[in-house]
Amino acid sequence: MTTRDPRVDAYLAPLPAWQRETLEQVREILHRADPEMTETIKRTVQPYFVCHGNVAAFLAAKDHVNVFVYDGGIVPDPHGLVTAGHQNKTARTIGFRGGDAVPQDALLEFFVRLVADNRAGGWRAVSTSEDRSTG
Repeated sequence: MTTRDPRVDAYLAPLPAWQRETLEQVREILHRADPEMTETIKRTVQPYFVCHGNVAAFLAAKDHVNVFVYDGGIVPDPHGLVTAGHQNKTARTIGFRGGDAVPQDALLEFFVRLVADNRAGGWRAVSTSEDRSTG
């Protein structure tokens, strides 16, 4: 069963409608990715989604929203979801602007893989074992 945090609702409530709707869609997809997904607030106000480690965090900015994904850059991105941080060693960004569609199936696939990696020990452990198997 998923755990929702009313502080995440409080974070989303004052946002412009398009930002709130976009992040609500992503929130639903995160919960569909794994029934154990929980929500919390870190860094005082930042919504985080956690399942055997950090999965994602939200950040609303003036003209866009970011979904930070904590995958160590190892989850495949065949749908081109990642918009920034391609070479980042800890987290990448999936950004949305007003009018952008939320690619639900592609995001679900991405989040399911990320949680599977978390269950296998987290991206550090998974990337290390993948490095050993390819080296």
